[in-house]
Amino acid sequence: MSVTETPGFMASGVTCGIKPSGKPDLAMLTTANRQAVSAAGVFTSNKMTAAPVLVSRQHLADTGGKAAAVVLNSGNANAATGTQGTADATQMCHQTASELGIKASEVLVCSTGLIGYALPMDKVASGISSAASSLTPTGGPQAATAIMTTDTVPKQVAIAGDGFTVGGMAKGAAMLEPNMATMLAVLTTDAAATPEVLAGVLQAGVAGTFNTLTVDGAESTNDTVLILANGLAGPANPTALAEAVAAACESLALQMANDAEGATKTVFLRVTGAASDQEAAKAARDTANCQLVKCSWYGQDPYWGRIASEMGATGVAFDHTKLTIAYGPYVVYDKGEPAHPPELAEYMTGRHLELNVDLGIGQGSARIITTDLTHAYIDENMGTS
Repeated sequence: MSVTETPGFMASGVTCGIKPSGKPDLAMLTTANRQAVSAAGVFTSNKMTAAPVLVSRQHLADTGGKAAAVVLNSGNANAATGTQGTADATQMCHQTASELGIKASEVLVCSTGLIGYALPMDKVASGISSAASSLTPTGGPQAATAIMTTDTVPKQVAIAGDGFTVGGMAKGAAMLEPNMATMLAVLTTDAAATPEVLAGVLQAGVAGTFNTLTVDGAESTNDTVLILANGLAGPANPTALAEAVAAACESLALQMANDAEGATKTVFLRVTGAASDQEAAKAARDTANCQLVKCSWYGQDPYWGRIASEMGATGVAFDHTKLTIAYGPYVVYDKGEPAHPPELAEYMTGRHLELNVDLGIGQGSARIITTDLTHAYIDENMGTS
């Protein structure tokens, strides 16, 4: 399963020397016939926007939602790099276009890695040439590996739709916060869809998956999700296409949570009974990002007091006498009264935890996918090297 599981696409992943480790660091994806097809993107909402995001947005606008290729590098985010950064992202598109015989506006570009450093364009240029000459219909796994940064495993998916396929790859292991961050994802499908339909399908898929994922509450500069649809399978039912794209996004989001930097727990936090969906989302997100709560998960401690305290501090409608907190089937706080189910200790040793909080106020609900906070996360993020 990979981004090239979809018929009619080719990909590659190569090493060009951006990463001091010598690991693969440049990937390319293209339509097999080099024709521009329907495309759409969802990008970071961080106003400190990286050059590749700006260039890709502009290219989608210039073409009316068409693309024939995506070029991606890891090890350097090309963010906070001024006018030179924009020139370098543009040059990556122009060289890719020249190698493939397409228009530069039909190339989308992504970068991920350290912020504030200029791209080593001599190495990037060499990598683009190598990637273009290495494209194959089975190159998805190599591409997924080449976009990794602190990831320990590549993230890939393939979903069989109703007569069509959705393939995908992603990277991301930290700084994952709604709405997205420090993540890249590229999806492909052979379903036929207009750029307008594709954009709506992608936005809906991202909203319920990537935008419900938070590791540390930090939003970065480069996050991008792209989709290309070559139409080889013919028209698809819009609902079926939306469901397949959402399933692909869900799989990639969970893979990122499971590989989050240093994480030992993936926590599915659902808040119900809020005054509104918006209040449920705020309560869930604030609690998921609370360092005290995260540390208790790492310690396998169901310390409900920290959860109740954070819920009460979020500013949403709240009444502790109506509050219920449960880990999986085990209730630890029931409408103002604590409980201590003996089976809970074993439950807390699992990798995946279901945490359900009912505020007992209204009908609002929301879900967040998050992780614990560990020593390994701190070790990973103490510096730039």
